[in-house]
Amino acid sequence: MNTKEKQKLHAKRVRRVRTKIQGNPERLRMIVSRSLNHIYVQLVDDLAGKTMLSAGSLSPEIREEVRKLNKVEGAKLVGKLIAQKAIEKGLNKVVFDRHGYRYHGRVKALAESAREGGLIF
Repeated sequence: MNTKEKQKLHAKRVRRVRTKIQGNPERLRMIVSRSLNHIYVQLVDDLAGKTMLSAGSLSPEIREEVRKLNKVEGAKLVGKLIAQKAIEKGLNKVVFDRHGYRYHGRVKALAESAREGGLIF
């Protein structure tokens, strides 16, 4: 399977998930994106079409800590950071969008640490 086919299949999974979930001002959509070395998360209000909060392994608050850890541990820090930022803004309910990735490894670690940080989804 070449890269183009993999990209098409990933886009298909993303579309399938997005038809079922939608973020609104009361329950923002928590989108997880990952690259080979980093992981990112955004809280999006789909009705307004705006990103309300974002965090990632390159966020200035945790960049140095993440550099010393493995990828799963770094994802846990990102989950804690986004939960902390959301609760400071008064947002505690979200809809989790794994963005076509399996709920496994870094994605699972981020989600579980966000739950431990106080987010409800």
